[in-house]
Amino acid sequence: MPLGWPELAIILVVVVIIFGVGKLPEIGGALGKGIKEFKTNVDEEADAKVVETKEVATKPTTPAKEEL
Repeated sequence: MPLGWPELAIILVVVVIIFGVGKLPEIGGALGKGIKEFKTNVDEEADAKVVETKEVATKPTTPAKEEL
């Protein structure tokens, strides 16, 4: 269920009441940094999995010995 404009307005009013107008830029900056760091970590994890997959795919295999 997505948030609409009325819900976002209510959330904004509650945040202003709790933290005050002076703290809003500080909170916004911290939120932005957190989102950016999260995306960076997700991208790094995805890149690590791709590299790991390539290493496993290119790893040479030795044939099993034949038993008589």
